[in-house]
Formats: sequence, C-alpha cells, structure tokens
Amino acid sequence: MRKLIIAASAALTLGLAAPVSAVASTVAEDIQNFQNYYTEKFPNVPKADFINGVYALNKDFREQWENAEEFPPYEEDIDKGKELLNQPMSSGKSLADCLPNRGIGIRQNYPHFDTDRGEIVTLEGEINACRTANGEKPFKWKKGPLAQVTAYIAYTSRGNKFNVEVPNDERALAAYEKGKKHFWMKRGQLNMACADCHYYYSGSFIRSDLLSPALGNLSHFPVYRLKWQSLGTPHRRFGGCNKQVRAKPFKAQSDEYKSLEYFLTVMMTGLEANGPAVRK
Repeated sequence: MRKLIIAASAALTLGLAAPVSAVASTVAEDIQNFQNYYTEKFPNVPKADFINGVYALNKDFREQWENAEEFPPYEEDIDKGKELLNQPMSSGKSLADCLPNRGIGIRQNYPHFDTDRGEIVTLEGEINACRTANGEKPFKWKKGPLAQVTAYIAYTSRGNKFNVEVPNDERALAAYEKGKKHFWMKRGQLNMACADCHYYYSGSFIRSDLLSPALGNLSHFPVYRLKWQSLGTPHRRFGGCNKQVRAKPFKAQSDEYKSLEYFLTVMMTGLEANGPAVRK
C-alpha cells in the first residue's frame, strides 16, 4: 500500500482548500456541508449506505464483501467479547457494571465530550478505566481483548443512530476543532491529509485499491481487516494511515486521535452503527 500511496502522492498534493475549515462555521453547518459533499459527489448512493464504505460505491466489491459477511471471521471475537464484558474481575465487578446499560447498545454514543471531566471519552478508554479501577491491568489499546469487547458492544448496537453532540463548552469546541484540523492538515514526508484520500479523492482508485469516503468511516469499528487477520480499533487504523504517508503516528488514545475520532463521529450524525465488519 505504501508504494501505491507514493505513486499517487503527486496527484494528491495540489494545495486544495479545506471547505469545512476555510471559514468559521457552526458544528451543524459542518455536518450539513460534510454530508452534502458526499451525497452530491455520489448521487446514486443513499446517504444511509455510506456506512458500508467502498462497498457502497462498487457493485463487484460489494458482492465479495457480502459473501465474506455470511460467515464473518470476527464471529468468535464477538462471543469472546461478550464473555469478557461479563466476566468478574478481581474486585467481583465486571466491565458491564461500569458501562451504561451494561454495555448493550451503546456504541453510537462514543466518543463524546464529558463536560464534568473536561475531556473526550472513548469507549475503549472507559473499558480500560474500569479495569484499572478494579485492580486489573488495562488491555492493549489497538487489538486483542479490547477490540473483542467493543466488537460485542458494537454488535448489540447495530441499527442505532449516531448523534454525538458538541456541547456549548469552550473545551468541547476546542477538542472538536482540533479533530477537524487534524482531518484537513497535511503531514508526513508525502505531505498528505486524511482529506486527500477520504474526501477529495474518495471513490478514486489507486491501482486496485478504492479510496473510501470519510462519511460513515467509523460506523463499522472495531473492524476486521483481512490485511491484519484480526480486529482493530479506530486508533490502530489511524496509526496505519499516518505510517502510509510517512508521518510519525501518535499514540493510541492520544488527544490527537481522540479528537479526530470525535470529529469524524460528529460528521456521521444520523447514520447507523454497523460494526463490527470486514474490510480489506
């Protein structure tokens, strides 16, 4: 994939302006402009179908994906995630005891900004905070048991719509703006932004790879990538993208990645959760 990105870098460094960031705008305006861009660019794709990524754009790829989803490779991970969610820790409490509604049907509520704590709260962060509060070591952030637990939670949340708000709070607005800036800002030796591949050139091919739209991109996480042969969290994917443009990745659960996840989740307001899912 790195070679493919290098081959395309000249075409993706045109100094294009960031339409959502170019002038001051409200969050509601950002959402409308962001979603309208994709629905106008892909007029034959229903807005609700953007949660399926490239499989909403290409019929042949969709057929292959639907076949893979008939016997999903993450099925055992969902079962293991359910077990881990309800398994007693050394304190006698379970992860389910720490989460709203015992972790059932809540994926669409994360990440959100907690004004009492003054920070973005991710689902992965809440799970590991629960473990450490109950005398356990935190799970690794990018894959493994943590992704299995969130896979089960996501599975119970399928069909629920994202509606993460940005509170009228200076700290929340700053976190949102930080994520928005991260999306549009170029970085790395290849001088590329998230927006280059997943906004301006979404739907374009780099050889055999089809670039996915950013709209709905996080709806299916944690994701089982065939390349990984395992589940991964959003921040695992963010780190991989940074490496592909020869930028030093931030740490999982860094403010940078939490803010980016927050921004992208706000942008898909009204779309349904459909994780976990298979992706190339």
